[in-house]
Amino acid sequence: MRLEIPTRLERDWDRTVDNAPLRFAVVGLGAFARNTALPAIERSDYCATTAVVSGSAEKASRVSDEFDADWALTYDEFADGRGREDYDAVYVVTPNALHCGHVETAAEYGKAVLCEKPLESTPERAERLVETCEDAGVPLMAAYRMQTARSVRWIRRQVADGVVGDPVQVHGEFSFPLLAGGDPDQWRIDRELAGGGALMDIGVYPMNTARFVLGDDPVAVRATTHSVQPPFEGVDEHVAFQLEFPDAVTASCTASFNAAGASRFAVTGTEGRIVVEPVFGVHDDRRITVTVGGTSTTFEANEPHEVREEFDYFATAVRTDMAIEPDGRHGLTDVRIADAVYESSDTGRRVEL
Repeated sequence: MRLEIPTRLERDWDRTVDNAPLRFAVVGLGAFARNTALPAIERSDYCATTAVVSGSAEKASRVSDEFDADWALTYDEFADGRGREDYDAVYVVTPNALHCGHVETAAEYGKAVLCEKPLESTPERAERLVETCEDAGVPLMAAYRMQTARSVRWIRRQVADGVVGDPVQVHGEFSFPLLAGGDPDQWRIDRELAGGGALMDIGVYPMNTARFVLGDDPVAVRATTHSVQPPFEGVDEHVAFQLEFPDAVTASCTASFNAAGASRFAVTGTEGRIVVEPVFGVHDDRRITVTVGGTSTTFEANEPHEVREEFDYFATAVRTDMAIEPDGRHGLTDVRIADAVYESSDTGRRVEL
């Protein structure tokens, strides 16, 4: 099949959105919310921030001033419904084990929910979160920004169109030194808050991107985890896992909180290969190499920031009849896969899903 390199990557889901903007309450004002998500909402086509929510009233006030939000709320004020007439949707970006409570509040008030991944810290809590939104009839999207990135969606189309033949192997790696100049007491290595370590924070990126690009779900997993340095005691410092998909397709994925930076995803098929590097970092400028028939072509993605795309994708789905692809059930599947990864590591056995 002939490969066509795009001169510009377009939104393949874009459509007319009425009643914009979708007004957000942003729940959780950590570094990612302040430095990435809130600026992305500001730059988006269809969204606006009208409320910010924090455990600290002072932080909420400061951030609301910075981003011109109407409401600066504490978690208790948010739970009590203060300001709820002035937002349409809730973006939950707190530590994993706190997601469910905030989502339950949003569902109670009939608000659409964009919830950071993984959806929760355990399969049981993730299922409760999903069922809460289903029972309330509110839209729920798992915040897999990779699925809204134009480059990753382009790669998925090439694979589906048979550009590299039948998929055979997927490889994904994501690592960085988490504690380099950082806080060893942070929630990402607190099992109670995070549900795990490297797997739950960054291993879900290659895991979910493999599912998305292949358009399928794994049927079994084999995995190992290791923790060497004292700050990572009780969570996985390093993780390696292989997902078995139907038709003998495998995905080999690694993640580490204590290794040199790596961010790479590759699909190898019977007739070619696609490699994108870097890929998973929130500020990565993706470079894609496609090899077909012995000829390699490399190009820069030159696309908008995927977090901006993520918010506009969600707003489009809420305001139109567009189905959400990474919906609650999709996000729940990843939490169940992660649980199987830990089971396989603990038992040394292949775990069927």
